[in-house]
Amino acid sequence: MRLNVHDYSGHPFQVQLSRALAARGHDVLHNYALQYVTGHGDLEVGPQDPATLRIEALKADIALKKYNPVARARFERAYADVWQASLAANPADVVVACNVPLFALGRMRRYFERAGQPWVLWHQDIYSLAIAAEASRRWPFVAAKPVGVAVERMERAQVRSADRVVASTDRFLDQYDRWGLSTDHVEVIPNWAPIDELVPGQRDNAWAREQHLPTGPVRLLYAGTLGRKHNPLLLLDLLDSARARGVDAMLVVCSQGVGADDLREAAGSRPDVRILGYQPAERFAEVLASADAVVALLEPDAAAFSVPSKVLSYLSAGRPIIGLMPGVNPAAGDIVSAGGFVAEPTAAGARAAGEWLATTGRDTEALARIGATARTIAEQRFDIDRIADRFEAIFESTVSRALAAGEPALVVSRGSANGWAA
Repeated sequence: MRLNVHDYSGHPFQVQLSRALAARGHDVLHNYALQYVTGHGDLEVGPQDPATLRIEALKADIALKKYNPVARARFERAYADVWQASLAANPADVVVACNVPLFALGRMRRYFERAGQPWVLWHQDIYSLAIAAEASRRWPFVAAKPVGVAVERMERAQVRSADRVVASTDRFLDQYDRWGLSTDHVEVIPNWAPIDELVPGQRDNAWAREQHLPTGPVRLLYAGTLGRKHNPLLLLDLLDSARARGVDAMLVVCSQGVGADDLREAAGSRPDVRILGYQPAERFAEVLASADAVVALLEPDAAAFSVPSKVLSYLSAGRPIIGLMPGVNPAAGDIVSAGGFVAEPTAAGARAAGEWLATTGRDTEALARIGATARTIAEQRFDIDRIADRFEAIFESTVSRALAAGEPALVVSRGSANGWAA
């Protein structure tokens, strides 16, 4: 089967799935957006990869201005045009759309319908809720309301139009019900992390030495995006709370962009705060291993539409997790199950997390037990073979439905002599 797995963000577990599917003989073209800056997975084809795997970045011919609504919508349309050109050159039996921004996917949805292209929406975030919330913060009600209505209509159409939908949490089913949509074509497959790549390691490793991290303090680590869904200043509140309770702690942040810049400005010249950029995928396991505890953030208005995948990476790395997020988010349950701590994303919540760290952080054996529990949970849940089985069945049913509907005949064989079916 020819598969175009398009993960706009280029995150780790999506490309792991592409590798697993290619290893099964499917011809897989994995795309991601070159201009979107975030933490990436392993996006290079290596000698150990099957010949049926290709990984290619797509680049629009205009710049991405992430926080300028008009310019971003223009970029997304241009990006969709580049993706369409790539598909014309590389026909696929099934297209998988993951993390694709709303306006780009809106353009692609219409293209899929015109071309009779079977496609699967791998739904990671309900973007319309995020956009509506941001519009409400920026503009008065009379201007924000029409924006919310328009983007909701757009995303609802995408869910309805997709041949199959893979939802990252069953909470999305509640939203689909509120939209009045059938969920017969929806399957819930929770996100995961690549446990073979993110393995527990030594705290004082080569990466920590290269960054000149002092060995004495308790290391708090945040690794990942700091965007509109996060309040980066809570990281300082957490650090200050722990230090006020006698914990010799420091904060290491691996991120970049507006949130990281705001945090850098707020921290000033503090010696107990280190703000680094995104780290290479091949060093990420070392980055996480260098921490005594890792931190996840999520704002209240994001809890309904987003599940922070960084928590899954933290579980895989076998490190205690502090979550400053609403307790109703599915990731909060994962953290608590692993023995970590969850509090609301407020200054009071950060103080409570500091108290927890002051109690737990002094007991290195307790931290080790929590980390071991986290890793065990990851090993139980993140079996890529079982996950690939489920996706493979979804793709096969997608092709079957397309053939039954009388759409153009598609090549559904596994593999080909040149690694990409004609």
